[in-house]
Amino acid sequence: MKKPKSVRQERILTELNQAPSLRVAELARRLDVSTETIRRDLDEMTEQGLLNRTYGGAVRSLSTEPSVTERHTLFVAERERIARAAVQILKGAQVLMIGSGSTTVHTARRIAVEMKNITVLTHSFGVATVLSINPTIKVVMLPGDYHATEGATVGAHAVSFLNSFYADFAILGASGLGPDGPSDALLECGAVYTAMVSRAARTVVVADHSKHDRRFPARYAPWRDITHVVTDQAPGDELKESLDSNGVKLTVC
Repeated sequence: MKKPKSVRQERILTELNQAPSLRVAELARRLDVSTETIRRDLDEMTEQGLLNRTYGGAVRSLSTEPSVTERHTLFVAERERIARAAVQILKGAQVLMIGSGSTTVHTARRIAVEMKNITVLTHSFGVATVLSINPTIKVVMLPGDYHATEGATVGAHAVSFLNSFYADFAILGASGLGPDGPSDALLECGAVYTAMVSRAARTVVVADHSKHDRRFPARYAPWRDITHVVTDQAPGDELKESLDSNGVKLTVC
């Protein structure tokens, strides 16, 4: 039975979340429809700003990213490995700042299991929720405007609130890891991440391989300000060279 257009287009976005770009023929094969149908879908979705057409295919729009709820269903095993490796880096820390995102929620869940008697500042309701299973962890929520698709507070109040605190580590996700630094699709979240980097002694970026060699509008820090990157696959030569030249420690798990 032919899928409704809305379901098919949602599937196209899901496929593009798991690969930087896809060809028309490959999308047609995966969705079991004609290439003409896929081309019409891609044209319509481009007009809506959901993706960018390329010659013979499409890439996800740089200005968009799936909601945090959607992202929770992707790369679950990889993110759990990243979380376990990241927590080893945090041993001995007393105060953490944690940004929003799916991988950071996985990391927070692992923190709740393995760490105790710490304080965590976060703007992510998902992070706060998973930390609540450990009564020895004090969670401080940032004030601000609620961003529904990200499940987090953002804005000037969130950023200024951070200026009253210092942390041993900031743990941040990213929409993309480019040669000049990690970036995020959401400008508002990027501003919060920049503030967290500036108020933390060390910053750990946790991101799966789908983020490698991708750039999004909000580059929230140069690599020289990042201490550690934890990911599930070795990055390509250009990204690896950028990390090495800026003294970023890389953990591939």
